[in-house]
Amino acid sequence: MARRVDQNTQYRVRKHVNSGYTYASTQPPYIDSGTGKTKYRHIHWGTVNENNKFTPGSTFFMATPEERARLIFPEEWDMSEAHRLTGLRPPGRPSYDGDCQNRFYGDIWLLEQIAMKTGIQQDLEAVFNGNREIVDDILTLAMFPYLTKFNYSRVARWQRVAAAPSLRELTPKVITLLTQSITEQHRIGLLKLRAARLGKDELCAVDSTSRSAYGWSLADIRWGKNKEHLPLEQTLEVVVYTLSSHMPVYYRTFPGNMPDSRSLETILMDLDHSGFKDLVLITDRGYESLRNLEKYILRGQSIVMCAKTGQKNVVKVIRELKEFGARPEEMRIDPDAMVYHKQYDIDYEVESTGQATKLSDRLKLNLYFDPVRRGIELMELDIALSFQEAALSELLESKGILGDDAWIKREYCYYKFNYDPVTREIKSYELNEKKVSKARSLSGFFAIMTHGVNFDAMDAFRAYRLRDEQEKYFQQMKDQMLSDKQRNWSEEGKIGRLFILFVSLILSSYVRHIWKSSKLHELFSSSLDVVDEMRPIRLIEHTNRSKVITPFVGAQVDICDAFGFKIPEGCAPAYASRQKSVRKRGRPPKKVVEYDS
Repeated sequence: MARRVDQNTQYRVRKHVNSGYTYASTQPPYIDSGTGKTKYRHIHWGTVNENNKFTPGSTFFMATPEERARLIFPEEWDMSEAHRLTGLRPPGRPSYDGDCQNRFYGDIWLLEQIAMKTGIQQDLEAVFNGNREIVDDILTLAMFPYLTKFNYSRVARWQRVAAAPSLRELTPKVITLLTQSITEQHRIGLLKLRAARLGKDELCAVDSTSRSAYGWSLADIRWGKNKEHLPLEQTLEVVVYTLSSHMPVYYRTFPGNMPDSRSLETILMDLDHSGFKDLVLITDRGYESLRNLEKYILRGQSIVMCAKTGQKNVVKVIRELKEFGARPEEMRIDPDAMVYHKQYDIDYEVESTGQATKLSDRLKLNLYFDPVRRGIELMELDIALSFQEAALSELLESKGILGDDAWIKREYCYYKFNYDPVTREIKSYELNEKKVSKARSLSGFFAIMTHGVNFDAMDAFRAYRLRDEQEKYFQQMKDQMLSDKQRNWSEEGKIGRLFILFVSLILSSYVRHIWKSSKLHELFSSSLDVVDEMRPIRLIEHTNRSKVITPFVGAQVDICDAFGFKIPEGCAPAYASRQKSVRKRGRPPKKVVEYDS
């Protein structure tokens, strides 16, 4: 009689020794696509020491509760470390069943409600296949720097006084394992879910910022000039921020020497792959180039793009304006913005595949003139010419030595030189009249180009001014999130930390938006004060008893009203009586009916 097949064989965990290390391993079967034969592969869930003590690894951390529940470990193994590190428990936040605790909870409660309302918690659960342990860990790490202004070395200490979402102790080792387990697939998966939550024709600002790094092992930090003038290398962090929903929807990192104009192709490819459709992108002058303009036209991408006044099309329309004193006669004034404006239609044809061509879609050049700005720029030009003239006169008298060509262009941009090519000793100099004339004629003007949108000149102007909100976002990232510098040393850790930072900035951006657009702006001087006001609310937990949240009072009630969050039952200032009404005995009275006389 044949031996009965054990259906649980693939879930039984056994020791597997490889390269001197003992792993806790299962051997599930799979079909080789080449031969069609059944083969077996090892899945390492962690390590086992000589005392049969199991220590979970990254595969065990990333597994869903259902996958962990199917694993059959030998009875003699010590599983205490797995229970301690992973907090094996059903989904949700159960009542505390350990020692009595009295911890801060109000600010965490507020961010938990925001995570639900913005959908980031649901999206994280979908990305990590319902693994609530991982989601709670990520939310805890996302909240920590925003609420405390400390780095991750203090998370475990903070959990003792604050009722964070994660129920396991997040030590530096656990945090490192968690961040290194987050992959590019998780990033793209989250971006796809965030894209599905956007509406049509969302205004989205695209911009980048540099971040210094302490370590030397990251590949992207080896190039680039540090804008903060610190003796540190840097990377370039790109973010797409929706000005309609007021939160980041996309992020990516680039090497520190990557120009913004060259990074755009990768950004557009990422947005398309992640499912972002019908976005109206708003970019600054760093992304403006002929290559990018033609790419917008070929892709049918709607854009609002700040254009350099030195661009050929812009210079052409400025020179076509009549001579003017205070203002150009052809331009109209906007009383609110206090600028003159005029819109020009541009026909631009781009060669597509083969012999086909594609015509631009509502490509327009919006020209603006600010007389106050013109006065300031002309004065600054005269000051620069005066300083450069004085410095060059002194350099010529002392027979000074000029630096390299880049130095000359940077220090004396309005002059031409005659110098010895070998010794670089200056012999003579003269004013570059053509360059100075061009600078004078362009002073006071600025331009914005639009494509694929029905904006007039002032619509484009007001849409572009919304980018100020994204600049505040970068300020949040570097200040409130304590992320002005990168504190990770491995590529895997960098991916995970950027993922968590993205989640953190979604939460903080929503707090800032509600604070700025509601009555909270009058009650609190900053969005951080809103969070600080909620912190004193505590979560009291007693052994084998249900949790108790302390009352919401004063401005805490106003905060809940502004966010539209329901105060937990029993915590609101108003009390609803629970007394049951008792009906008197006897026949109820008849209804009183009134008749018109």
